[in-house]
Amino acid sequence: MAMNRRDFVRGGVAAFTVGFAAPSFLTDIARAQGRSRRNLVVLYLSGGNDGLSTLVPYRDQQYFARRPNLAIPASNVLQIGSDSAGNALGLNPRLADLRTIFNAGRLAVIQRTGYPNSSRSHFQGTDIWSTADPSAPQGVGWLGRYLDRMPAPVDPLTAWSTVRETPRTLLARTVGVASIPSVAEYAFASPNTGADAQAARQSATRIASHVPVDQPHLAFVNSTAQAAFATLDRVAQVASYAPTVAYPNNGFGQALQMVAGAITRGVGTSIYWVQTGGYDTHAGQNTNVANGSYNTLMTTLNGGLFAFYRDLLNQGLLSDTLVLQFSEFGRRISENGSNGTDHGAASMMMVMGGGVRGGIYGTAPNLSANGNPTLENSNQDIRFETDFRSVYARVLDNWMGSDSSAILGGDFRNGPNFI
Repeated sequence: MAMNRRDFVRGGVAAFTVGFAAPSFLTDIARAQGRSRRNLVVLYLSGGNDGLSTLVPYRDQQYFARRPNLAIPASNVLQIGSDSAGNALGLNPRLADLRTIFNAGRLAVIQRTGYPNSSRSHFQGTDIWSTADPSAPQGVGWLGRYLDRMPAPVDPLTAWSTVRETPRTLLARTVGVASIPSVAEYAFASPNTGADAQAARQSATRIASHVPVDQPHLAFVNSTAQAAFATLDRVAQVASYAPTVAYPNNGFGQALQMVAGAITRGVGTSIYWVQTGGYDTHAGQNTNVANGSYNTLMTTLNGGLFAFYRDLLNQGLLSDTLVLQFSEFGRRISENGSNGTDHGAASMMMVMGGGVRGGIYGTAPNLSANGNPTLENSNQDIRFETDFRSVYARVLDNWMGSDSSAILGGDFRNGPNFI
């Protein structure tokens, strides 16, 4: 079967580079063009976050009626004010440090984000949020389309995924994305050490320098290897980064520390992907148990983001950085028989950074089961109010200086003005 260059980018390069130079990554043939001062960190809460346990409508009596075990008492909620409709809201008790960021005006909370006819499937839902195209969620990612529009040559480290597989959000047609979950493991693979390892790397570099015009696949492989070698030393700088604060000793915290190191060292990356899981809380959600699963999730989220916030603030780089958080769907309003919540529809997004206009955006749903326009699916789920693509549009236009209409395939520029 014939394979074109695009097929090779999407299917062949990762397997080649795993054994040749470094952990799984894709990268374009282009050389460095200098890094953007503005950084975007996309944070994915994998599994479908229960927005009602993150942002609590603590004066809505239906919230307590429909969640007799999972509703968080009003006395425990971290109050942050009311939305434009007068609904009183508070953060989960484990998000005390995020409330500090909110009070500083650097955290925006966007309620009821979603899209029409919400998919309650993890896979399809994630693809829809990744492509920003509910009608064709198997295409390239919304940020992949942004990368494709960048003028050549594109820096091989323009985008960096902190998980091993390239997320669909960053999947592009012409630009590869580095997947580097560990800077310590991102190195030239040689069985030797010292001078022998250096000689092997030099030899491999010379081999990769040959780009035969009559063998396009080999030319692409060699050009990809060149880009890989060009990034090794830059990535190695991140390994020596000494943060100004202590990050939590967990995968999420360490991923954010790596991102902070890359931003501080100026390695050429402008888009980062960070992911943390465990949000598929069908059972044992236990929001009111000290060591309950959801409390653990919120503690992890709070600790990692606050360390990242303080570190960049101390480094004078907070104003250059925007964190955009999403999850593939929300959860049902009513708790189930296993002290958990099942797949729902709309949820919430958060945006954090030095350039953010903090506050509460959108309005809370009316949780009454007696039919109202803020609910759907026989009043079991929250209906979206803010199309998530309008949040993306704001990021693309106001933060990244791009054309959101061209990238998103429509005009979604009517969303909340958080930047």
